[in-house]
Amino acid sequence: MKNYTSAVPVERTVSRIEYVLANAGAGNIIKDYEGGELKALSFTLCLPGSAKKVPVRLPASAVAVEKVLLAKVKRARKETLRRIQQQASRTAWKLMQDWIEVQVSLIELQGVEALQVFLPYIWDGKRTYYAALKENGFKMLPQGREGKA
Repeated sequence: MKNYTSAVPVERTVSRIEYVLANAGAGNIIKDYEGGELKALSFTLCLPGSAKKVPVRLPASAVAVEKVLLAKVKRARKETLRRIQQQASRTAWKLMQDWIEVQVSLIELQGVEALQVFLPYIWDGKRTYYAALKENGFKMLPQGREGKA
């Protein structure tokens, strides 16, 4: 896993992410915490050719990273488990930083639009656009033919 040894504090990584997003046109950047732990960044994007802003929520899954890191450890003391949990958070946010920087680079190259990149993460206050599609069995997506990709 990339960045699994990152020693960069989450606060510094998130500061860099905010800087990159702001330079890409994001507004109203907000940190979303649960139980004292940073879970996601939320921000707004303007729709192309409009002043209308849409909310976007980008989660960083430290829990998923932690599962991968713990799978590599056979036995661990409490202190080791605590360090793995902290490392998982650093790694999750560094992965998010890498992804955002690559996506913003593609936007700058005019290969994609910001909305195109962040569309799955548009937030309605309860769920992302992708989660809504999934809950509805992806019925809004066009149907392909059986056996053909």
